[in-house]
Amino acid sequence: MSKKKKHLHYEHLKDAWVSRHQKLQKEIFTDHKEVFDDLINGSRNLAVGSLAGLFMLTSPIVPKIPSAFSTASAQVSQTLDKKVFLVYDLSNILPSSVEPLTADQEQSVAQVLSRSYGVQVAPELDGIRLNTTYGYIGQEQHLAIYPGDNMFTHFDTPEDAQAYFNYGMAPGLGAWRYFANSKADMTQEDSDREKYYIAVQTFLAPGFNDDPKKYTDFFKYRKMLVVNPQNGKAIIVDIADAGPSPYTGKQLGGSPEVMNYLQRVDGAQKGGVLYFFINDPNDKIPLGPINYAN
Repeated sequence: MSKKKKHLHYEHLKDAWVSRHQKLQKEIFTDHKEVFDDLINGSRNLAVGSLAGLFMLTSPIVPKIPSAFSTASAQVSQTLDKKVFLVYDLSNILPSSVEPLTADQEQSVAQVLSRSYGVQVAPELDGIRLNTTYGYIGQEQHLAIYPGDNMFTHFDTPEDAQAYFNYGMAPGLGAWRYFANSKADMTQEDSDREKYYIAVQTFLAPGFNDDPKKYTDFFKYRKMLVVNPQNGKAIIVDIADAGPSPYTGKQLGGSPEVMNYLQRVDGAQKGGVLYFFINDPNDKIPLGPINYAN
């Protein structure tokens, strides 16, 4: 083959690769614009970092980042990259509507989430699973942590009280009643379990009616990873209540703090979330928002 033909062949491959890259870039920016908006509006220092991230994403050949970019900016850029591609990866797996996933879809999602957040997640543990791993989440109220707890004693800080007071307290207790026997006995773990709780349809879990006690013991404060697939926000939660009723059209509920962090609301703006069990036999993974793995 002549040098001229080799050159033309190379140019053809390069043009095809650039075209594919530009198409991918356009899909990411068009379909997941809110991810970029969320990142750009989230921090004053994000402008430089986002610019670096966008620069890398839009260039067919990744350039060397100028030394003027600070370490902090580079970290923000890396976060943008991880968030964008996480959202894009999930969008290529999930169905167009919020519905139960197939076994293959669940395994693919579990792999993406485990890799992205650095925790081992699974749709099933010890032979037990929920009725779905992808569903609509509804707003729940606060739960009483101990006997006598009320909206005026419930919060750890004035800031939390101001942000979440208006959501009120549920008239009943959680599925396992109080988190602590008294205010004096309450630990940080008890407080976090209420703060970051979800309610799931334990009663619809396959096999639940065959051995309710086994399933109830399994679900009690079981940790899960809940992810908003549209913005990549993820949070470690525990199961502290059962519900909601199937007639609501929702498959799980979240505490005010959980809903606020995930940016999920009821009504016209409601959307689906992914929720998978966390394999944490030694109880080492803390509850609360989780960042992307390094």
